[in-house]
Amino acid sequence: MEWHKELYLGKSVRQRQRKIKWKIMHRDWQLRVYVITFASNEKNLLDIIPSWELIQKHYPKQGLYIIGLAGNYNEALELAGHIINDVYRATGGFDVRGYLRRRGKQGI
Repeated sequence: MEWHKELYLGKSVRQRQRKIKWKIMHRDWQLRVYVITFASNEKNLLDIIPSWELIQKHYPKQGLYIIGLAGNYNEALELAGHIINDVYRATGGFDVRGYLRRRGKQGI
């Protein structure tokens, strides 16, 4: 599991981001937190995953790249839209994975 250097955060989780990250990394239960990751297939841009799924022992965390955290599903949808909008404004396209990987390595 890898974290984007500059996580996109929903309003409801901004003050708790360190605690949330720690709990996710240590497989601790969180009911109302959603993570936004790169899509698990090529047809989608992003995946929205309830954080409680990540605590399951056999959940495929290999290669999971977390780019956002939200406090509820609606906030996660808004945040995903914001991420895609940022990528489109910066590049004129929808290569979310490529743009955010480059941006994460540069630490912009």
